Amino acid sequence: MILAGSLLLLFLSDGVNSQRNCTYQDVLDHLNLTRHNERYFMTRPVKDYKRHTEVHLEVLLYAILDVVEKEQKFIPYVWSVMRWHNDYISWNPSQFCGIDNVSLPTEILWKPDLTIEEMTEKDKAPPSPYLTINNEGDVEVQNDLVLVSTCRMHIYKFPFDIQSCNLSFKSVIYTAKDIRLLASDNSSEATEWSREVMRTQYEWLFINMKVTTINASDLLSQDIIVYTINMKRRSALYIVNFILPILFFLCLDMASFLISDSSGEKLSFQVTVLLAITVLQLILNDILPSSSNSIPLIAIYCIGIFALMMLSLLETILMMYLTEKDNMQHDDETDKDQRFSGDCNRQGRVNFDNFHAEMQDWTENGCIYNVAAETPAELQSMAIEHNSSTRLVGESHVLEKVSAELREMEKTLTLLLGNRKVDYKSGYWTRVAKRVNKVFFISYVIMVSVFLTVLFLKWNYA
Repeated sequence: MILAGSLLLLFLSDGVNSQRNCTYQDVLDHLNLTRHNERYFMTRPVKDYKRHTEVHLEVLLYAILDVVEKEQKFIPYVWSVMRWHNDYISWNPSQFCGIDNVSLPTEILWKPDLTIEEMTEKDKAPPSPYLTINNEGDVEVQNDLVLVSTCRMHIYKFPFDIQSCNLSFKSVIYTAKDIRLLASDNSSEATEWSREVMRTQYEWLFINMKVTTINASDLLSQDIIVYTINMKRRSALYIVNFILPILFFLCLDMASFLISDSSGEKLSFQVTVLLAITVLQLILNDILPSSSNSIPLIAIYCIGIFALMMLSLLETILMMYLTEKDNMQHDDETDKDQRFSGDCNRQGRVNFDNFHAEMQDWTENGCIYNVAAETPAELQSMAIEHNSSTRLVGESHVLEKVSAELREMEKTLTLLLGNRKVDYKSGYWTRVAKRVNKVFFISYVIMVSVFLTVLFLKWNYA
């Protein structure tokens, strides 16, 4: 009878409980959890102050929003989950229709004061307005964080670089005797789950996330959990928009050796290409930080090609100088030839004038002789014949003399002009310029090949 009565009472009580309407407020009333109950949010929720509170932390990388190399900033979007135990929270779910967890406003309960050491600006994402508690007293807070953090950029291999940025979580005021930080996930789990929830990676490729717990050496220090995010830059865009154009400009500079040095087109062409490299260097200066400890390889790449092209430009100036020097020498010789020819013309003119004057004097003397001779007709005719023969002989001697002098001058002039033409055709400085240009072109190709080979090997294996 007694056993039957007990079973009947248990059945009736279960029936009553099954028909009871339970609410979350019933749980809160049972816990006396209100905004005015200071024991929940004023102090660390432990019944023995000597016992520390274990805070379990889980961080997942949701997105890589931006990486600013110039300012050395890393802007990720992360999910963080904190869990800890509150000694003042517990209930029996069977008394409240199986309710085993309740969501509450975050300001009602005490929360660990975790911060991120690398954060330089206040979190831009609004904090979660609620937290969750369960019947065993475990409290969980989930937050989305848009972090603007500092990150030391290693840009030596830019744009083939791999960056590692840290997010270090620690308490602001609590030491190890009050709060001990524990990582909920290891590195492999954090990496795998981050890849699953990853939405955007900007220009980067997420590699992994390394979780490191730094335990305090004494109770007056603080525990730190460091999440190291490793990511690799997508370099295809930089190769197409930066490295290849500079390489094309170098090829154009090498092709300029086919342009003649005698004109100014080669010089203006090389100066234009050099200015284009300067513009790309200015763009690079806006990307790379000035606080880098070592010179990036891409800066060495630009400076090296700039120096090679400047050497090519100086060589072009030298070639033009040597060619112009040869032309100036030829112009001087031409002026000398013109002056020599003028002197010869003047000398011939003087000789001709002297001959003409001599003929005039001789003729005048003959005429005076004819006028003065008052002889008979026979003597007069003989005198005329004598004068005529004498005059013809004198004229022939003078003509032969002038002709011999002209032939001598012609030989001398021909010899001089012939020697000068041979010298000009040979062009000593022009031949020197051609040899120098050939040697420089071969050396230039060798220097370019060695420079690019060494640089690309460093990019791959440094």
